[in-house]
This record gives sequence, C-alpha cells and structure tokens, in this order.
Amino acid sequence: MLKDQPPSSLAQSAQALWYIAPEQAECRTESLPTLTEGDVQVRSVFGALSRGTESLVYRGQVPETEYDRMRAPFMGGAFPFPVKYGYSNVGRVEQGPASLLGQLVYSLMPHQTVFQAAPDAVIVVPEGVEASRAVLGANMETALNAVWDAAPGPGDRIAVIGGGVVGCLVAYLCGHLPGAEVTLVDINAERAATARALGVQFALPQAAPLECDVVIHCSANAAGLTTALGCAGEEATVLELSWYGAGMVAAPLGGAFHSRQIRLQSSQVGHISASRRPRWTYRRRLSAALNMLKDPRLDVLLAPAVDFASLPARLPQILGRQSTVLCQLIRYP
Repeated sequence: MLKDQPPSSLAQSAQALWYIAPEQAECRTESLPTLTEGDVQVRSVFGALSRGTESLVYRGQVPETEYDRMRAPFMGGAFPFPVKYGYSNVGRVEQGPASLLGQLVYSLMPHQTVFQAAPDAVIVVPEGVEASRAVLGANMETALNAVWDAAPGPGDRIAVIGGGVVGCLVAYLCGHLPGAEVTLVDINAERAATARALGVQFALPQAAPLECDVVIHCSANAAGLTTALGCAGEEATVLELSWYGAGMVAAPLGGAFHSRQIRLQSSQVGHISASRRPRWTYRRRLSAALNMLKDPRLDVLLAPAVDFASLPARLPQILGRQSTVLCQLIRYP
C-alpha cells in the first residue's frame, strides 16, 4: 500500500493539452497507471506556454529533420501531430517519498492536470520563489546557458535584440554585471517599461547601440538578425539564440561583416555551454536557474493567468503572430 493516502483517493485520470493539427488543440482525458513505488504523483498548480518554440509546434512548423532533437523531455505523441508538448510545470506532490510529499516542485512536464514521474524528474522550488514565477524556470535556464555561451564581462556594452521572455531574461542577467551597459532592443515600444522594470536600457531598432562588445539575438526574424549584426563592434560576438523552425532567414553577411571579423555563434539549451560542460549537469543548471527567480521584478514577464480548461479556445490569441504576450501563465484547477 502507498504511504499516507488510500489508493482509492488517488487521481485515476488527468486532463492534458494535445496539439492535433495546425493551429488546433484539445484537452484529452488520460488514464493514470498505478503509481510505481518510489515515484511521485504531482497535481499541477501553474504552468506556462513557451511562445517561441510552442508556437512553432502549434502551427506544425517543426522541421522533419529536427523531430528527434525537438522532442520535449516528457512529450507525448510524435511530430507533427498529435503531440502533447510543453516543458514548464509547477505542482504539488500529492503522493510519493516522504521527503517530497506536499512539496512544491518544478518539472519539464507538458500541460497536464496530474502526472506521475520519477523523483529525479522534479526539483523542489526554492524558498523565496513564488509558485507562479517558478514557471520561468526553463526560460531562465535557456537564458543562463546563452549568457555562458556569449561570455559577456563587467563593463561590456551589450545589446539584446528581441524582447521576448528569453531576451528579457538574458538582459536581466547581463544587467547584473558590474558596469555593463545593457540595452534591450525591440520593435515594440511598450517593452521599454519591461526593460526599466528589469533594470536595463531600452531602444527601438533604429536607435540600437553600436560598437557593442557582445550582441545576443533573440527576435527570431531576419530584421532582428540584421540589427544584431549592425550593433556588433569589431571582432565582437553575435550570439544567435533564435530558433526559426522550418523557416529560412537571410543574413546580411556582406558589407563590413568579414573585414570587421564579426563572430556569429549559435546557442541551444539542449547542450550545456562548452565552458561549463565538464562540471555541470542538466539538473544542476536547472536548479541554478530556479534559484535565480527570487526577484519579484521578474513578475513583469507574466501575463495574467488563464484557466487550463480554456487553453484550446485561447491559443489562437496567445500564440498568434500579432500577440504581445510574454509568458502566458496557466492556472490549474
């Protein structure tokens, strides 16, 4: 018998969000198996939509060549459809080892009301991190890895092109470097207030800083990449953090690109940065990212929560190309 709770009181089923066709989704009921001794059962409290990657999944724009690499850790189904996708869940352990029972935990689970997992698939949310803010864990992990890859230093002039969630978090992390001049660049002037809240400067593309030491591109469009290359100083690094799915992007590699010896480097959270790889595990990196979410200023990135059951109807608005939502918070029943 499982500890502390009669088997009859455990949830027998869960509701999960599935993408079933381009720009179509539905909530499906799934039966839960008998909980394996030593595993945990978690009831979701908050989740979040990844507007970047998840919008490509929603529209069916994951390239066939990337099907394996783009699988989320606990994804259901297979690309292109139907697929149960997502990687940001904050929930409470309702059954499992005594050390985890009742704990608020973060995991890379899809959008689902209740789930079961091995204990090493969840991480206890650190004290001082609000449950709703903890959904930024995967985004902060991506930003942290990008900063490692870009290697900015104190006093550097740094431009971050693209004010989405990851871009904002990269700017936030760089803003903690002593003496660094950090500017968030975006076509949406409303992101100026977000930049101020995060403690960095803001500029529209036409006023983006020049002669930067490090430029990090997160806008996922060709115009943003053009701006990023234009911001780079001689022999500077432009870190490409955007992922374009099946899209093709024109890059302006003529002009002074070669004579200025600008370095264009990719970054992807699926790999731990080479500068940390010998010592860091994925779990250590995610744990560090969660610990970086104690600052209440980061709440500026969270859109008002939507109820899980309403997601299929709300996705066109949330993931639409004209959406200005940053991190869409999901509230579970």
